Amino acid sequence: MIRALVLVFSVSLIGAAIYFGQGMVLPACSNGEKVLFEVPEGDNLSQASRRLKKQGLIKDILGFKILAKITGNSVIRLGEYELSCAQTPLAILQILNKGVSVVRTITFPEGINVYEMAEQLEASGLGEKKKFLELAFDKSFIKKLLGEEKYSLEGYLFPETYGMTKYDGEEKLINLMVQKFFSAYEELIEKYGTSSMPVKLNRHEQVILASIVEKETGEPSERPIIASVFYNRMKKNMRLQTDPTILYGILDQTKVLKNNITKKDIQTKTRYNTYRISGLPHGPIANPGAKALEAVLNPASTEYLYFVSRNDGTHVFSQTYKQHQNAVRKFQLDKSMREGRSWRDRYQKNSN
Repeated sequence: MIRALVLVFSVSLIGAAIYFGQGMVLPACSNGEKVLFEVPEGDNLSQASRRLKKQGLIKDILGFKILAKITGNSVIRLGEYELSCAQTPLAILQILNKGVSVVRTITFPEGINVYEMAEQLEASGLGEKKKFLELAFDKSFIKKLLGEEKYSLEGYLFPETYGMTKYDGEEKLINLMVQKFFSAYEELIEKYGTSSMPVKLNRHEQVILASIVEKETGEPSERPIIASVFYNRMKKNMRLQTDPTILYGILDQTKVLKNNITKKDIQTKTRYNTYRISGLPHGPIANPGAKALEAVLNPASTEYLYFVSRNDGTHVFSQTYKQHQNAVRKFQLDKSMREGRSWRDRYQKNSN
């Protein structure tokens, strides 16, 4: 009788060992697609194990926890992971322990402003608009990143494609963007210096002018010419009179982005409206890319003082006000020169 009980007990132990062994070694399925699995802040191994079992990613909770203990993978990290039931429990544990989160990309185009960046970030699910803007205007944070006090980080958030995880956060992203700005800027300074600038500007002034150049044209070949126009106007103590500064002045005051300018907008004085103030505006009006920064450091040599849109993404440049007025009459006041034409047409053709 005792031998029989021992035999039954032994068989039970062997069965349990096999069961747990399979749960610790074998995948939950043989062929499974990758699915997203999140470990939120404060989650522990027990909580994660239950959800892994519920999602069919592991066979046995207890076996999984024992495996974590004996392999030294008991600590799981905050993150969003791509897992499959075809992976072994050990492979899943190692991913969660190392924190190998899913990396998503977000692309900020050249000329985007800080408010638009915040909107885009929130829409992507990778951050919060409110938190992003709070950091972008946080005085101590700005001083830490730039080494000087500025109104905001506008102009220093380099437009580029960034890879980040869902839990990286706004501060990490902003740090990356500012580092990228300095990397691009220092590379240009090393290449061009500042000797080619017709008017001597400090770094912040260079960024302000580059942001204006970026907003005035999407045509790469025109950027050095646009920069030369503004330098020529500054040398003559002429107001810059650039429309994008009007729009940013309104945005600065109302936090609402307008696309069209009225006569009243032109006449309304803000610290950005270069029709109403002399010199450069209060700060950058967008985040310029490398080519706009390059245009400011190495502008074309021209005598142009004016430019007007051809309505296709390019401009007519003029040396005199009379020439400029003729160009305005032709390309802006003549409706036939505007109807059915868009700067988008030019770039759509070039991309085909």
